[in-house]
Amino acid sequence: MRQPPPGQVRRVTVVSGRKKKPTIYLANPLGFSEAGRKFIDDAVVPALGKHGQVVDPFKLIGPARIRKIEAMAAGERRLKAWRALNAEIGKINQDHIDCSDIVFAVLDGVDVDSGTASEIGYAYAREKLIIGYRGDFRLSADNEGGVVNLQVEHFIRASGGTIIRSLSELDKAFRATKRNSTNARM
Repeated sequence: MRQPPPGQVRRVTVVSGRKKKPTIYLANPLGFSEAGRKFIDDAVVPALGKHGQVVDPFKLIGPARIRKIEAMAAGERRLKAWRALNAEIGKINQDHIDCSDIVFAVLDGVDVDSGTASEIGYAYAREKLIIGYRGDFRLSADNEGGVVNLQVEHFIRASGGTIIRSLSELDKAFRATKRNSTNARM
């Protein structure tokens, strides 16, 4: 599905008295690697696409803009360019979380990625439903009672969401969150 141009946020509209499919913001660190990008493009986005319109933050800024800065000589000009682009990316991601109905967060890694954890905390504060995915079998929680960092897990569950361990559990998670939506903070 087409993403809005950088700096513009897609709005959810009502058609004939019913809401379109929800917008799902895909919080994840996987876009930084070729293998992660393939998993996102080939598995995660198609699975989520059955449940709503997916916003992939790694597709909101064109790679040519990043390559242009990477090609600059080290120094003050390059530093300023990175700072400006970083601020722009952060604001665009914030705006897309604000306009999303659901945040789907990839929780893989030895510890949850700091950017993903930040997006989870922000989404919770903005009263978004959050669904976490941890397909990584390594232990990552503060103790055996958790799946991931206890604060991250708290925000996900307190939003009315859940944490799944396989993409095959996604349909069940969406059905459960719809049933629980009256108790969620949405």
